[in-house]
Amino acid sequence: MTATAARAYRPALRQGVLLSPPLLRGPRTVHLVRHPVTGAAFEVGIKEHFLMARLDGTRNLDDLAPVYAERFGRRLGEENWNRLLGLLGTRGLLVGAPDPAPPPPAPPRPNSFWRGTRPMVADAEATTARLHRALRPLLHSAVQLPLLAAVFVLLGFLAWRSGALLDGSAELVGQPFALMGVALFLWASITLHELAHGIAAQHYGGHVAEIGLRWRFPAALLYCTVDNYLFLPGRRAKLVIAGAGAYLNMLLLLPFGVWWFLLSADAPERSPVAGLLVLGTIQALSNLVPLPPLDGYRMLGHAVGADHLAPETRTYLALRLRGAAGADALAGYAVRARRIYTAYALGSAVLVLLLAAATITFVLHLLG
Repeated sequence: MTATAARAYRPALRQGVLLSPPLLRGPRTVHLVRHPVTGAAFEVGIKEHFLMARLDGTRNLDDLAPVYAERFGRRLGEENWNRLLGLLGTRGLLVGAPDPAPPPPAPPRPNSFWRGTRPMVADAEATTARLHRALRPLLHSAVQLPLLAAVFVLLGFLAWRSGALLDGSAELVGQPFALMGVALFLWASITLHELAHGIAAQHYGGHVAEIGLRWRFPAALLYCTVDNYLFLPGRRAKLVIAGAGAYLNMLLLLPFGVWWFLLSADAPERSPVAGLLVLGTIQALSNLVPLPPLDGYRMLGHAVGADHLAPETRTYLALRLRGAAGADALAGYAVRARRIYTAYALGSAVLVLLLAAATITFVLHLLG
């Protein structure tokens, strides 16, 4: 393409190209781009995303240069324009550009008796779509808001009666058959937890790529992979998808909370139900802890608009510890990035200490 033709060219992104909202990655703010056919993804900067979002087939370089200069305070040169067109064309993201070669298939996951993963559903997207259609009436705000309020009431009730519940949980240790029943319920709850992520993703336009079984001897759990939720617009959808599993776990405890409240003090079922409520609540709320790989970690990342929060925090702290040797690299971190990584480092350290203390206290209470 000649320089004149490139300047007059009015490119358009092909239909289905996904552009993510801004994400903080280390010192940079980036956007993810995903090919609609091959699924290949890569990241671009703020300036490239600004231009890509306006490639609708009606604008050329002369049309985009003024708005680019107004936004970034500098002119859009022909060299940068041609470089962007070359990048998008090579990756098959423009209308008329050929698709790039599909990426090589991922090597099969090595499985053993001790650990591994195995897909369990041939078409995870179709399966979760059917579940979503069946449950869609229950996902309306008129249903969910009262249920959410009931979950908060349950949490308040459990905090209020925590002493009696912990005493009942301690008695569960001496009831092996009841303990097995509670363990089975918790396993089923975490299985439904994963399906809740997939149904929530379907509700907000996400794509469920895989549903399968992951085992680490002696435990085996279902998993559900949503592969495009980072591209969903706005924070709400991503927060709901990440938190849907823990929310469902608490919903499953609602009838048991009512049951325990109605039981008489000497009822034989009181201890098993108390243990189920305590352990089920711990299971649900522990998933909201903002440490990797838990759901709360993903929710925190979505809330602050940061990706790879833990590893990027480690990188930032390593630069800080290097002193003058890391000063040049640290200079590239904006104030917002410095605050986020510093706050996460301090907060996660305090959180780990609190969780360790709470775990020791809980175990000692049960053993005592």
